[in-house]
Amino acid sequence: MPERLRADLVLEYPFTRTTGPVIGAFLTGLREGAILGIRRPDGTVLCPPTEYDPESSEPLTEMVEVGPGGVLVSWTWVDPPRSQSPWEKPHGLGLIRLDGADTPMVHGLLVEHPSELASGMRVVARWRPEREGHIADLVGFVPEESPGEGR
Repeated sequence: MPERLRADLVLEYPFTRTTGPVIGAFLTGLREGAILGIRRPDGTVLCPPTEYDPESSEPLTEMVEVGPGGVLVSWTWVDPPRSQSPWEKPHGLGLIRLDGADTPMVHGLLVEHPSELASGMRVVARWRPEREGHIADLVGFVPEESPGEGR
């Protein structure tokens, strides 16, 4: 039997990427306790923001604050949590259309049981007390009438 050849390969990406003006502004907003979207040429607002219009490919630059509350468009319950999840206990994931935005964003829904969720209900952002400019600064969303919600 012929001898097998072996070659170990380490695949690396030894570079860093800047966030750019749009995502950088979005992350800076999160650090400050604000959620930013971006205005499209037709006047609608995308949140989370993108650098280019998804239909026309035009560059987008006008950042606008949205939320912190909005409507839960649709949701699902995650039980048990996946190993990659930032939440260690069962939780919801929802499509939330924030006030002032025309598109929904996906984020966690921080309730104890799926019976607390309904499409069309109002939710509000729950923030980390100390923020650093990361999506995890926005811990998730809670029903609007919950005590201690918001900023």
